[in-house]
Amino acid sequence: MLFEDKILIGKANDKEVYIFPEMANRHGLIAGATGTGKTVTLKVLAESFSELGVPVFLADAKGDLAGLSYLGEMSDNIKNRVDKLGLEKYGFCLDSFPVTFWDVYQEKGIPLRTTVSEMGPMLLSRILELNNLQSDILNIVFKIADDEKLLLIDCKDLKAMLLHIADNADKYSLSYGNMSKQSIAAIIRAIVSLEASGGETFFAEPAIDINDWFSQDENGKGWIQVLDCQKLMLNPKLYATFLLWLISEIYESLPEAGDLDKPKMVFFFDEAHMLFDDAPKVLIDKVSQMVKLIRSKGVGIYFITQSPNDIPDEVLAQLSNKVIHAIRAYTPKEQKAVRAVAESFRANSEFDISETISNLGIGEALVSVLDRDGIPTIVEKTKILPPRSMMGAINDEARNEVIVSDELNTKYATYVDNESAYEFMARLKARESLNPSGTTIDNNQNEKRNVNNTPTIRRSRSTSTRTTNPRPKEYKPTSTTKRRTSSNYNRTLQSSASKIGRQVGKSIGDSIGGSFGKKLGGDIGSSLARGIFDTFLRR
Repeated sequence: MLFEDKILIGKANDKEVYIFPEMANRHGLIAGATGTGKTVTLKVLAESFSELGVPVFLADAKGDLAGLSYLGEMSDNIKNRVDKLGLEKYGFCLDSFPVTFWDVYQEKGIPLRTTVSEMGPMLLSRILELNNLQSDILNIVFKIADDEKLLLIDCKDLKAMLLHIADNADKYSLSYGNMSKQSIAAIIRAIVSLEASGGETFFAEPAIDINDWFSQDENGKGWIQVLDCQKLMLNPKLYATFLLWLISEIYESLPEAGDLDKPKMVFFFDEAHMLFDDAPKVLIDKVSQMVKLIRSKGVGIYFITQSPNDIPDEVLAQLSNKVIHAIRAYTPKEQKAVRAVAESFRANSEFDISETISNLGIGEALVSVLDRDGIPTIVEKTKILPPRSMMGAINDEARNEVIVSDELNTKYATYVDNESAYEFMARLKARESLNPSGTTIDNNQNEKRNVNNTPTIRRSRSTSTRTTNPRPKEYKPTSTTKRRTSSNYNRTLQSSASKIGRQVGKSIGDSIGGSFGKKLGGDIGSSLARGIFDTFLRR
């Protein structure tokens, strides 16, 4: 909750413990063993940011964050916590918050979609679990699609593009390198598997416009976007890659903002260890870079996990606001991890951090944040505030009521299959089957082009550009053709006349002078006949 324009997160005895809004985009970490109170801390922070007017995104792993949309109840536990912390003087009251529900599988929220092109080859390769060679080929496929101005929206677009490249491998290998049909077939198999696990609905349009999340309700509260991840987490690679894509999408869509009085938006990623499990170094480097740079865009990212060791060191070093609940240490490895966490805090002379971490009660945490000068505060053993909204999940009827009444449901509920690579390839094959010579006609140039040389036509997602064959021109012989035809005709007539003259001359010569007269008469008759024919033509 807010007090004196600061986010009151809890109390250490009689001392208030705050998160300062101007330092909230320095990112944060909420860690602790199962059942120690991480979800309550997450809700308290999300409610406070919303009250501050900051939009929030939450990955709901267990379905118990949906209660943010309903007014809380003053249960005995909450009343005891309010009384013990003396929260009446801070204006504590139960409340509800504006929430939009999203679901990749379209079951417990508005459909959340993106396109294959927006996901990009690197993240898509991780979802598909491709090896290095197959990942390189997928990069080339995206490059070819980009060079030929073809949109890759859904899975069938990507499969159509792969089949087209496989059929024309000889042509593309000259410009882009060899791509074996076996490797392309392996990528297609992976895409088919992805479709079966939800990719068919996730990669589609209308794709999410991140700008729709930067909004407030009529009371000035920041809108909270809740992504239901209960089913999505059954596919850890898809869940992790989606969240990584989301970070990149936010970073690329926002302008530089510098230091602000409060964040533009705050993201909470639950089960954060899934983001980094088995992730290649290039992907971890990309996340680390995004976390470093996205702060300047006015965005704060908070990771929620069981142990700080679940987060790579290069990412963990960027998380300045830390709320660490109890971490159980039963093995030498876990005890070493606890000591490492203790050393990351600024020490408090009133207690031993290593010993305290393992003995914190439910709803207690060690808290250290950045003060207004950007200096880490001394760690405090803090009792976290109770949430003001409803605790736990809501029933399907209540959830559907929220979904149907949401304005964004009208924009994103209906699936749209726009013109893209699949439709273009289908028309290309249809023209090829009607034109077995392997040529097609470009409307713009009126010239023949090989059917494998895909016309570079740019199409928007909502419109299509169709190519049709122009009407064939009437055949008109050229002057050269006319001269060639006339010459052939004259030579034929001359030859016939010569033969007739020679036969007549032979008959006359034979009757006068025998064989000698026959030969002489034939030659004279042939020459005389050609001369008469030439004179006739010149006339």
